[in-house]
Amino acid sequence: MNKKQINNEINRWQMSESIMIGILLAFSGGYMDAYTYVFRGKVFANAQTGNIILLGINISGLNYSEAVRYLIPVISFIAGVFTAQMLKLKFGNTRKIHWRQIGILVEIIIMLVVSLMGTDLNLVANSMISYACGIQVQSFRKIHDNSLATTMCIGNLRTATDLLCGSIIKKDTSLFHRSIFYYGVIFIFTIGAISGKNCIAILGQQAILVSVVILSIVFLFMFFEKEVEIDILRAGQKNKRKFK
Repeated sequence: MNKKQINNEINRWQMSESIMIGILLAFSGGYMDAYTYVFRGKVFANAQTGNIILLGINISGLNYSEAVRYLIPVISFIAGVFTAQMLKLKFGNTRKIHWRQIGILVEIIIMLVVSLMGTDLNLVANSMISYACGIQVQSFRKIHDNSLATTMCIGNLRTATDLLCGSIIKKDTSLFHRSIFYYGVIFIFTIGAISGKNCIAILGQQAILVSVVILSIVFLFMFFEKEVEIDILRAGQKNKRKFK
């Protein structure tokens, strides 16, 4: 196996890994938004545009106590983005664990804590989930050079439509397949929201634990990815020695 074949094999694996992680995170993103909106007082975990609009509406109506309910999650989201960037700068070169895995681990811990909080602590719970979403959106802006938003749909919708238009004009099936992938992520996000609503009816406050399970799978999957890449590289080196 030569260097080009090794790189092609790694790229092929990374693409399949990107799709799997993208699907899982998109499902979790839709699920978390449904959880905070339906169970935690109609506040969005991910859709900060919606929170900012509701913040402005309440300020204009002089409903300052209501405005705070939307302001604090926005600030928490900003803090989450900042935290993710700091994790990247501090642990970007760590070999044993990827810095994104640290972010996922923080998200998991936050969701576990939120599952113990009653509705009287909705403001704190929503702020913590928004913080976790900020970490996720910054950590997974790209997965192996594939731009992807796992906590919101507008960017994916724009990219999908742009690719679809390009595929029609250029008659390029690869662009069409990529557009279908992005539309698929939006569909998975919607399924996550539907599942969130249904799980709340069954699990109530503990429904957020479903996101814990999904994020745990992502966390472990990233370890598996690293091992596969190492195995591919070792196989390439073994073949190289064989044909010397």
